[in-house]
Amino acid sequence: MEYTFKIIRTVDKVPKKFLDHITGTDGIYEIRVVVGNDIFRIFCCFDKGNLVVLFNGFQKKTQKTPKQDLEIAEKLKKEYFESKIKSNEKEKYQISNNIRRAS
Repeated sequence: MEYTFKIIRTVDKVPKKFLDHITGTDGIYEIRVVVGNDIFRIFCCFDKGNLVVLFNGFQKKTQKTPKQDLEIAEKLKKEYFESKIKSNEKEKYQISNNIRRAS
């Protein structure tokens, strides 16, 4: 697993056998990890280009990606970006209040 993450961190164009976009999604990717005879998938997305946000993962036992696991990843992605927006709005509000107090 460490080898796969090292490739993702250091290689400009990561081979699809390690990282691939999930067709039919809005920016959900899967990291592919092989450990012995076991195959694992970790869903993720990119934030600001270089930041990889990891979501849920599963052990791959069939050719098809489990729909339930993909739906969880999409929900987590939505929650991540909504939380980030709320956090940015809160930060702007606090800065605005601090400026008013300083005046």
